[in-house]
Amino acid sequence: MKKILKKILKKILNINETNDDIVISGDIKGLQNVQFEGKNAVPDRCNFSGNIMIGYATTLGYYNFLHGDILIGKYCQFGTGVAIYTKNHPTNYLSTYINKNLFNGELKKLRSEGKIIIGHDVWIGHNALIIGNVTIGNGAIIAAGAVVTKNVLPYSIVAGVPAKEIKKRFSDAIIKEIETLRWWDKSEVELEEIKPLFFKNYQNKNSMYE
Repeated sequence: MKKILKKILKKILNINETNDDIVISGDIKGLQNVQFEGKNAVPDRCNFSGNIMIGYATTLGYYNFLHGDILIGKYCQFGTGVAIYTKNHPTNYLSTYINKNLFNGELKKLRSEGKIIIGHDVWIGHNALIIGNVTIGNGAIIAAGAVVTKNVLPYSIVAGVPAKEIKKRFSDAIIKEIETLRWWDKSEVELEEIKPLFFKNYQNKNSMYE
């Protein structure tokens, strides 16, 4: 009885709950569908279904909707209202309707299903939508309101409906250095050793080590 009352109070008062290094806040649905690697944050009104893996230190935003087969890397940040869907209604058949009100929902088996893979250190802006069967490379930035329907190259910035590449964040040489460094796999001690690299501006540079 005490446990039930505790849960009710937490829901009413929107109190944060920390579990195994995971900070969960407010009304969350479908947490049983998610595997967390640790140091994650899940704020109010997030909704999950399917098979979802969220990497170390990745944090979500309010009202995030993640549905389907989704793999998210380490050190990613999601803005408010981000939605990710790997399933889509059938478009090459007579109807797109998959509700049980028509043929008891049998048309649901006609919908397309894919997998969405999001790399490490990806920033996804407010109200971005990612759908279909796509891969988003390491270090990419998805602008607010973008609708992503195709693969996004590593360290590129995409925006618009549908999302298109605006530019690369770094030179090809620096991108290669970052991919070789793989800082997201390093321990806290190792990160401290390379900390100065995080405070350098790489605009118009050809090497991280200049």
